[in-house]
Amino acid sequence: MTTSETPQVAAIATEQEETLAPLDLRSLFVAGVHFGHPSKRWNPKMAGYIFGKRSRAHIIDLSKTVVSLKAAKAFVEKIVGQGGECLMVGTKAQAQNAIKEQANKAGAMYINQRWLGGMMTNFQTIQPRIERLVFLEDAFAKNTIVAQTKRESLMLASEVERLNKYFGGIKEMVKLPQVLFIIDLEKEKLAVAEARRLGIPIVAVVDTNCDPTLVDYAIPGNDDSVRSITLIAQHIGEAIRSGKAAAKLALEERLAAEAELEAQEAAARAAAQAKAAERAAKVAEEKKAADAKRAAAAKAAEAAKPAVPVEEKTTAPVTATAPDAATPAVSSDEKKPAAQVAVKAVKSSAPAEEKVADPEANPKATAKPAGKVKPAPKKAATKLVEKAKSEVIDSPVEATPEPEGTEDSK
Repeated sequence: MTTSETPQVAAIATEQEETLAPLDLRSLFVAGVHFGHPSKRWNPKMAGYIFGKRSRAHIIDLSKTVVSLKAAKAFVEKIVGQGGECLMVGTKAQAQNAIKEQANKAGAMYINQRWLGGMMTNFQTIQPRIERLVFLEDAFAKNTIVAQTKRESLMLASEVERLNKYFGGIKEMVKLPQVLFIIDLEKEKLAVAEARRLGIPIVAVVDTNCDPTLVDYAIPGNDDSVRSITLIAQHIGEAIRSGKAAAKLALEERLAAEAELEAQEAAARAAAQAKAAERAAKVAEEKKAADAKRAAAAKAAEAAKPAVPVEEKTTAPVTATAPDAATPAVSSDEKKPAAQVAVKAVKSSAPAEEKVADPEANPKATAKPAGKVKPAPKKAATKLVEKAKSEVIDSPVEATPEPEGTEDSK
């Protein structure tokens, strides 16, 4: 039955309207939840929720409405209690004010104007418009709006009003909702289709002309009466508030548990650091004691060690080495005075001249061995001897014993 055909029900007192009506048959009957559409406009899939027919209109079974509404409230409370969000949708004239009021009380998101296509399936396109709305409202609130003329300022104000009309209830929505509450499935076909496509569960008020198989939790009831819509929306809003309270309590408990766990970890860390410091101090003391013991032992050993006399330094005798055949005649005579070296060179040069003077007697001697030094000529040797004698006369040097075999060589 339409709204015009709905009989008038006695008004409820203001005190009773402020408090939530109990979920029983009487409160639902007073609100007119049992009135359905004319029988010629019914959906056969709603046969299980219809109590009977009166005045060519179907009557909804309120007992099943109570059971369905309790199940829907429990489901919404569970989803919201786990940190989810419930989006309340009601764009028909009878549901706009009730949806907005109950959503504001519960702190939920809502849409009470026309459902824009792609509101959820194309959310990445809708989100910039929501951000634009938030930016303009913030600019007007802080009086920082940039407008060159009064006309531009008025255009921005009208833009804010238009955006607020369609996106005012979802300004804080940064992600898709986890559950939808819908009034009148026939009116919100786009919302139902998008929710089913995205796999979002739906809780909806279904009248006798709706298909209950399209939603997850169907609440049979009158979706044309303002009182009926308000009563059901109040119970759903209560479920949302309870879920938010449970989520807040769970968050506080989790934070308390994390704080307690962090305190335990800090205490354990402090205890481990104290043990490590104690262990390090003990190791340092042991090392210090070991060093002191080692130093005492070394000092005692040094004291017990007998005194050793200092030995006189002796010079090792210098041994003369034979000159190498491949190198010039250089021996330890270099350390002797120049006169002795000159006399010795003259004595050794005589046999060399005799060997060189007779090449026929010894033809092998004509070949110069590699590396040998050519003997000095006789005149040079004579001058060298005279110079040596003069030096000997000027500075007398101790006579050195002549080597054996010099007489034979002469």
